[in-house]
Parts: sequence; structure tokens; C-alpha cells
Amino acid sequence: MESKEQWEIEQREIEAQKTTSFWYADWAFPIIVALMGAAAFAGTHMYVTYGVGAFNEVSVVAMLKAGMDGEGYGAAAAFGASFLFARILEGSLVGILDLGGSLLTGVGIGIPALLMSMGIDAPIKNFPLALLTGGGIGLLIGAIIIAIRKFTVNSANCTFGADIMMGAGNSAGRFLGPLIILSATIASIPVGIGAIIGALIFYKWEKPIAGGAILGAMVLGAFFPVIHENATRAIELLLVA
Repeated sequence: MESKEQWEIEQREIEAQKTTSFWYADWAFPIIVALMGAAAFAGTHMYVTYGVGAFNEVSVVAMLKAGMDGEGYGAAAAFGASFLFARILEGSLVGILDLGGSLLTGVGIGIPALLMSMGIDAPIKNFPLALLTGGGIGLLIGAIIIAIRKFTVNSANCTFGADIMMGAGNSAGRFLGPLIILSATIASIPVGIGAIIGALIFYKWEKPIAGGAILGAMVLGAFFPVIHENATRAIELLLVA
């Protein structure tokens, strides 16, 4: 009985904060998602233009790279769009938006791949336009999620079984460790050695080796930096400007 009364008190406090706090307000959510969507889309612009900067996993970015190499954008577009659709439903019904699936994969990879497959590359190759496009898409996603919550969860107190989707991406992520190590080794031998050492340490600690590989690659990458030739050109252009 006490726990139920405590829960009711907390709910009343949250409802009161929604009217005074930006972070609890429903109208603030689309704005936050718009900012993150703009960042994800702009990261893809950096990757397409300079070869670095995409906010995603190695295997997902490889799908976009395959399209850029002339093998078709179908895989990246379908994979990203399906993730985006699933995460919008998940975010609406569960109450937690998976940024990796919805924004990084959906907005950062799926939508750009879909646009480039139709020959529309201006939003990807122009940085200000990339920010506006990503922001607009994020704003729309946030508005859709809030609207769905208004007519489903908020009126029924039920997740409609959507909670089974939680953590699916994290469970699949454990298999990406070897791909990260391979990618690091291709980029640079010292960076690859760092990834291997980090993965071994995390394996010993019984933690996901993907995290150890990334941290290890970053540590040795600080001492043995790898600069892509396109990134070098971008830095030179910035310095000249």
C-alpha cells in the first residue's frame, strides 16, 4: 500500500515538473531528437565527403560504402529504414528511444542511402543542408513518437508487448568485436595491436570485447595517428579558409 502511494506521489511530481521543466516537457523531446538527428546526418555528410565521421558500427557503414562504390544502396537503405521504423514503435510504446537504431542507423545511414539511391545527394554533400535535413527528420520522429504515446501508452498503461525489442541491438553487438579488430588492423598495424590488446583485456574481465577493441585502438591511435588523405585535404582547406 505504501509503495503504491509513493508511486502516486512520484507521478504527481513528474506531472508538475512537465509544466515547469524543459527536460520533462513533452514538447522538448522533438527538439532534442532534432539536434541528435542533425548530428547523425552531418556525420554521414562528413563520411561521404571526406571518408571519416560516420556515427555507426563498422558493418553498417560498410553497407553505405558498398553503395558509394557502385554496388547499390539497397542493403543500407532497407536495413536503416527497418531499424528506424522498429525503433520509432519501440520508443513510443516502451518509453526509451534507442539512439543507435533510430538515429545513427535510421537517420544516419538508412535515409541518406535512400536519398542517394534516388539520385538526391544535395542534402548529403552540403553541410548546412545536411544539418537542416537531419534536424527536420529528427523533429518529425520526435513528434511522431509523442503523438503515438498520447494515443496508446498514456491512455492504456501498457507497452503492447514492445518491451521484447529492448536490448536486441546490444545483444547483436557482441559479435562485432572481431570486425572492429579487423578494421583497426587494416587502418594501421599499431592501432590494430591496440585493438587486440584491449579486446584481450576485456575478454579476461568477461566484458564485451568490442568496447575493449575500440578503447585499445583509441589509446595506440593517439600515439600512432592515422589520417585519411581526404581528411588531410579537409584540414588543409579549413586552415586556408
